[in-house]
Amino acid sequence: MNKRLLAALAPALTAMLITGCATTTPAAVSQAPVAAYRDVIDLNGSLLVNYQKDGKPETLSGKFSWSQKGDLIDVSLASPFGQTLAQISVTPDSATLTQTDKVPRVAKDIDSLTAQTLGWSLPVSGLRDWLQGYATTPGGKRFTASPATNTVTTADGWRLTFVSWQDEAAAQPVPKRIDAERNATATTDELAIRIVIYPQG
Repeated sequence: MNKRLLAALAPALTAMLITGCATTTPAAVSQAPVAAYRDVIDLNGSLLVNYQKDGKPETLSGKFSWSQKGDLIDVSLASPFGQTLAQISVTPDSATLTQTDKVPRVAKDIDSLTAQTLGWSLPVSGLRDWLQGYATTPGGKRFTASPATNTVTTADGWRLTFVSWQDEAAAQPVPKRIDAERNATATTDELAIRIVIYPQG
C-alpha cells in the first residue's frame, strides 16, 4: 500500500477503531437499591450446599421452589433431576417438613428442623428477606442491597454476598446469585450455600 493511499484511509481507520472501542464499553452498574419488598412472591432456583456431616465435608446440589404469601411459606427441595426431596411449610405457629415415605415432622423452628432432618440447616427465616435483597444487621438495622453495596453480615451470623443480578443496569435490580456463609459455633456447624434465582416470568 503506497503512502498516499494510506494517508487517505487513515481518517476512516481511526474512526473505525474509535467506534469499535465504544461498542465494547461495559454497561453501567446501577447504584440503585433493590426493588421494594413484596409480601407475595413465587421464585424458582438452584442450591449448592457445602456442609459438615460427622466431621466430614459434604456437598449437595439441587433445585428449589419458593412460594411466599405474607407469613406463610412453602418450599420444595428437589434433586438436580427434579425428584422431590422435601416439602416445607411454615406458618407463624409451626413448621412442617415432609419427605417421601416418611412421617411429616413438625417443630417451632424450621432452621433446626431442617438441620435434624436434612443434615444441614436451610435458613428459611433469613431467606424470606435474602431472596429479595434484604437482611437485618447485628445492630438490628435493615440492610438493602444494590450492585454497588452487595455484602453484609446478618444478626444471626451469616455473611451474605449478592454476587450477581438479573439486570445490573435496571432501575430496581433483582438478585440473581446469593452466597451465604456461616462459621461453626458451639451450636452450629460450618455451612455455605450458593443460591441462584432463575429469571421470573
